[in-house]
Amino acid sequence: MLVQQLSIFLENRRGRFTEVCNILGEAGINMAAFTVAESSDFGMLRLIVSDPEKALSILREYKYAVSLTEVICLRCPNVPGALARAMNILTDAGVFIEYMYAFSEGEVANVIIRPDNLELGINVLKENNLALLAASDLYQI
Repeated sequence: MLVQQLSIFLENRRGRFTEVCNILGEAGINMAAFTVAESSDFGMLRLIVSDPEKALSILREYKYAVSLTEVICLRCPNVPGALARAMNILTDAGVFIEYMYAFSEGEVANVIIRPDNLELGINVLKENNLALLAASDLYQI
C-alpha cells in the first residue's frame, strides 16, 4: 500500500510551479495531490502523479532536482476526530511523522503520510482496520 511521491526542489522565483505543471501536462501526466513548502530561497514541491517513473525521467531531462519517495495514503472519514484516531494509533506505536498533507472529497479525506518507519506505519494502521490506498486508487476517486 505504498504510494510513490515526487519531491522537487524549486527556486523561489515566479513561474517555476507553472513550468512543472506545463511539463507534466504536456507529457500526459496527471497530478492527484500536491503540496508546496517554501523558504526564502527555494520551495519543495511534493506530488502524487499518475506515472511517477515517467515524471521523474522527464523532469530530470529538464534539469530539475527531483527524487521519488514512498509514502502512505490513508483514507478516513471526513469527520471530526477521524484523523486524531489515526494519529493516536501511529504515535502509540512509536511512529514519527516526518510530514503529511491531505485533501478531502465530500465524506472522505485522503491523507498522505511520510512516517519514519513505513512498514510499521502500514502494519499498525491495517491492524486497526484503517483504509490505505494504492496510487492507482487515487485515480479512481
